[in-house]
Amino acid sequence: MSFYDVLSEKRKAVPTPDNVIDELGNCRFGTFDKEFKNMDFLKVNKPSRLPNFFNKAKLTLWEATEIHMGDLVLLTAVCDMALFGTALTVVYDKRTKKCTSWQEMMIPSSKAEIAPNLLNGSETVSHGKKVKLRYINNFQRGEAIVSGHAENNADWIDYRVKLERVSLPSIVNIPFGANRPLYSQKDLFRVEGYIDFNGERFFADENTTAIIDDHRGYYPRKSHYDWVTTMGRKEIDGRPQYFGFNLTRNQSINQDDFNENLIWFEGRTTLLTPVVFKHETPNLWHVVDTHGMVDLKFDIGDEFLMRVAAGVIDINYHITFGELSGFVCDPAGNQYSLDGMVGIGEDKSLVF
Repeated sequence: MSFYDVLSEKRKAVPTPDNVIDELGNCRFGTFDKEFKNMDFLKVNKPSRLPNFFNKAKLTLWEATEIHMGDLVLLTAVCDMALFGTALTVVYDKRTKKCTSWQEMMIPSSKAEIAPNLLNGSETVSHGKKVKLRYINNFQRGEAIVSGHAENNADWIDYRVKLERVSLPSIVNIPFGANRPLYSQKDLFRVEGYIDFNGERFFADENTTAIIDDHRGYYPRKSHYDWVTTMGRKEIDGRPQYFGFNLTRNQSINQDDFNENLIWFEGRTTLLTPVVFKHETPNLWHVVDTHGMVDLKFDIGDEFLMRVAAGVIDINYHITFGELSGFVCDPAGNQYSLDGMVGIGEDKSLVF
């Protein structure tokens, strides 16, 4: 079966302009083929009902990494939420199906320093005391270095990895309103380096795979999204190849034309149609589309929960880890089994 006729032409990547925002403050929406040099999101004209003076208070920025390494999955992120910053590191041990986490809230939010772009050695850094994290971004040559350290009374982690891109980037700027952007770049990488976790050292090998997520945008005051991904190596066309997918359902005003659903293959990507997330139980998600390109189940082993209820702010944020089953298809109808792969997901609701 061919799925080419159900994929929107607007999902095809176009050449990237110099700036994601034009001189009048209008967003350039769509899918793009390489990194933006300039991302002047504070200069967006009226991304919400509030005057532009409030843009700084509404803009959310983060850079995050997910790494599949042997018996561990590592997720680590720095986030600037305008009112505060946060640094987060979570390890999921596949052997025990348990999470260990470290989180630090930082005020002012400038302690969560987010790189202005992903080029020429730009850095994302957490300047807190408990959760240290640094990204050195050189995406112009498809590379990044991620390092960090975190500890508490019971557990500690230290890591340093070098990432080398193995596929094409996923770069989208999605409208959540007439001029309200949600920008995301995600890339698939091979990995060199190590993770030290509670005295046990884990080295990257040829199967170790990572994703970096650079994320910037203006979420509605009440917002929700679901997300699931995996990454690794599997046999495709008779040889082991790097492989991953990204599936998200958010508040895009047009899911067909503006989404970030795709499959990464070694050296190339293919697009996927919009999906819906069915939370059949708290620990079992079912993700499908309406055309037959996606049908997967996500059996959750453990999760990190961030819960903040403070006056006008309400954050209910689940980062989930577990086992996948089912399949995704490329546009030509070729089916790729996900059975036994480890997935990472998010179920996030905000009033902010």
